[in-house]
Amino acid sequence: MSKVTLSVEQSVVVRAKRYARKRGTSVSKLVEAYLDVLSEPLLTGNDPPVLRSLRGTLRKAAPDNYRKHLARKYR
Repeated sequence: MSKVTLSVEQSVVVRAKRYARKRGTSVSKLVEAYLDVLSEPLLTGNDPPVLRSLRGTLRKAAPDNYRKHLARKYR
């Protein structure tokens, strides 16, 4: 197993330790699991149908239209 040194804000470390403790694991295991998921290629064949149907739908959306929608929604 390799070691990695990270620079993380103290407040984040405190929250991460609390989160890990509540789940009966370590911060190292949490980071390892996160990096494992992050580094895996996207598997579109095993995605749930709802996710497959939504994938790529926002590529066509213009950011300005979404901002206008939010402005109207939260007036």
